[in-house]
Amino acid sequence: MNENVRLTAWVRGHVQGVGFRWFTRENALGIGNLIGFASNLDDGRVQVVAEGPRDRCEQLLEWLRDGDTPGRVDGVTEIWATPKGGYDSFEIR
Repeated sequence: MNENVRLTAWVRGHVQGVGFRWFTRENALGIGNLIGFASNLDDGRVQVVAEGPRDRCEQLLEWLRDGDTPGRVDGVTEIWATPKGGYDSFEIR
């Protein structure tokens, strides 16, 4: 069963000012069926929230960890939860 989930990921490294949020949005749209956002945090991390089928959220998480991302990813912390909704698409904030 591939239920809908909510993935919240915090990406550490050199991920601000390098187009990371834009590429994350492009990747999420390319995977398809994902809604949510990517936003810069004051401490230099990027927060990514994605809701959709678990396998697609896992694909996005794998890309955040190991993909051809701009900048440099030093680590990703994630939590899984029940979707809350409220998003129309995948946005940059």
